[in-house]
Amino acid sequence: MASTIPHSGRILVVDDQDANLRVVSTLLTRNGYEVATAENGEAMFAACEVQMPDLILLDMLMPMMDGFDVLTRMKQDEALMRVPVICLTAMQDRDLLVRAFEAGAVDYITKPFLAEELLARVSAHVGLKLTRDRLERVASERQSLVNLVAHDLKNPLTSIMFASEVIIHEGCKPERVPRYLEMIHESANDAVVYIRRYLESQDPHNVAMDNAAHTGAGLNDTLDWLRSRYELQCESKGLAMQVVTVPEERTAAVDAMVLRQVCENLITNALKYATEGGELKLTARTGAPGFGVIMAEDRGPGIPSHKQRELFKAFTRLSDDDTHAEMSNGLGLSLARQIISRFGGQLFYEDREGGGSRFVVELPLRA
Repeated sequence: MASTIPHSGRILVVDDQDANLRVVSTLLTRNGYEVATAENGEAMFAACEVQMPDLILLDMLMPMMDGFDVLTRMKQDEALMRVPVICLTAMQDRDLLVRAFEAGAVDYITKPFLAEELLARVSAHVGLKLTRDRLERVASERQSLVNLVAHDLKNPLTSIMFASEVIIHEGCKPERVPRYLEMIHESANDAVVYIRRYLESQDPHNVAMDNAAHTGAGLNDTLDWLRSRYELQCESKGLAMQVVTVPEERTAAVDAMVLRQVCENLITNALKYATEGGELKLTARTGAPGFGVIMAEDRGPGIPSHKQRELFKAFTRLSDDDTHAEMSNGLGLSLARQIISRFGGQLFYEDREGGGSRFVVELPLRA
């Protein structure tokens, strides 16, 4: 008796004989698989566009487009190339079977088949496919986490390097030493908090969402923190920092640390491309009903028009100038937009009147 242990996985059965489709699909459905059928190659490709299967059982001898033609066409599609194919065939010719494997098949079953053999082969290849998918998801999630942690640690570490180099090399005024030491201590503490949040929490995104639900982030508080952290760095770059707060404090429905991280990224971009005698203007204001806005504006070179469409894509740099290539991995704005979107807001770019860049963070306000 065939096994009735439930399985998971989507299987597409392709055969021009209705009787074969019924027998195979009934057998697989009874054993817990999700099954779709197609009577020819064209119908198979149409079904794959609707929902990609985890395994294809392909009859090799079909009119118009046989199994070899189907396998050849599958090689032209990157997604379909990842789907394992088991050939259903009545042929015993060794040369034809070798040809099928060369075309991309992973296994074959000869007709008439034994139910136990078909189920065993299907189970093996579906299991391998689902395991590979899981491993790829884990690798992708881990790489995303590495990118996020590396990016978020870059800002506090840069502040630590800046303050320590000023103390060591530039013979700073004695009355400023305590402030630089404070900056080092605060930045190191931020780095530790980031590590704890991203590496020790089961889900760092949920931690941030919970914090947003309970506390939120004051727009004016955020700008005051940014001024305290970056005013000296702007000064060292010859940038005049100007902060314009909203008359009455507004609280955005976002985690305070997350909003700081996003705004830090905008400031560090301005610092990278700053010109002596420029300015960095941070403004908080109310926006559309129920929304608050933080803007970061500078008088740098701006964003080339051909780069603006891809500005928020991963690994896109703000400028064609290679001078700053070692200072940027092109992930910052992409991650910032994803984070802001998660909290129901948006991050976008505008050319600033008179030259320069304007980045706008718009977020829903807490009631």
